[in-house]
Amino acid sequence: MTVAVLAMMLSVVEPPAFMPPTWAPVEQDMPAPAAPPQDTPAAEPAPAQTVPPPPAAAAPQANDIVVTARGAWEAPDPLDGINAKAFDATMKVDRALIGPVSMAYKKKVPGPVRDGIHNFLYNLREPVVFVNFLLQHKIGKAVETVGRFAVNTTIGAIGLFDIARRRPFRLPRRSNGFANTLGFYGVPNGAFLYLPLVGPTTVRDLFGGAIDRLILPIALGRGVTDPKFALPAGVLGALDHRAEFDETYKAIGAAPGDPYRNARDFYLQRRQAEIDRLHGRGRAGSGGMTEAPTGTIRLRGRGGAPTVELPVTPDPVPSLAPPAPVEGAGGR
Repeated sequence: MTVAVLAMMLSVVEPPAFMPPTWAPVEQDMPAPAAPPQDTPAAEPAPAQTVPPPPAAAAPQANDIVVTARGAWEAPDPLDGINAKAFDATMKVDRALIGPVSMAYKKKVPGPVRDGIHNFLYNLREPVVFVNFLLQHKIGKAVETVGRFAVNTTIGAIGLFDIARRRPFRLPRRSNGFANTLGFYGVPNGAFLYLPLVGPTTVRDLFGGAIDRLILPIALGRGVTDPKFALPAGVLGALDHRAEFDETYKAIGAAPGDPYRNARDFYLQRRQAEIDRLHGRGRAGSGGMTEAPTGTIRLRGRGGAPTVELPVTPDPVPSLAPPAPVEGAGGR
């Protein structure tokens, strides 16, 4: 369950048609001259003078249109009503069950254990990351991914410890998948969808995720699809993800506007940022969709609307250290 985002269609604004003011020529008759003496021939009357019209200002054409370009992240949401209902139902389940359980997991399970589960689950995805870096012709990152997987699977005890990120290796964790590869080559999002159990996605991301799931058993063996392994891993992954993104959910939920549309836009903007980084744009060093944002979330408005800044405030996690002895209570 992540937070998600909509697309805005190309908006065309046509200004109201109007006619420019019409200026008609104005003729002014000059006063007739006084009658001449009879012995003087009559002078020819002066011709009427025509005053030229003032110049008319250039008028806008009635058929001019103003086009508001949409951002690359925006995706159409033809099922807006259905998606919003699915979002509301998911949030009810989250408030009643998933959220409390995930926070209990975060507070009760020791930090090193949670880190080990987190590292192990993401280490399983390294083959998918490797294949997609190859498809994107990013050979250097593909080689680094192989190095990460080899180091963490061996020295890191099947991925429980992220040794590859430390010295002397300094190999960062990167997020990648077949949906990213499609976006890298210009395949658009397609319609936005909010699906039960899946959460926010798009047609492109849904298809890409299915391809990723085909790669895993080929790379790691059929054991990863065995329900005895897949179900516990899936539950732990969901709890780990929900606990890690708890502050993000709260910040998006407190944002002004409709919660569903804020969630949809957040998802789509993060996905676009991940693809932009593949093209060398945007902020480097981010874990993409796999790591929760820190600091401030900048939620861009659709159709050029102002950006809303949402500070993320981490919840304090109770310390696992034993409490300090109280004076006079037998402590030393």
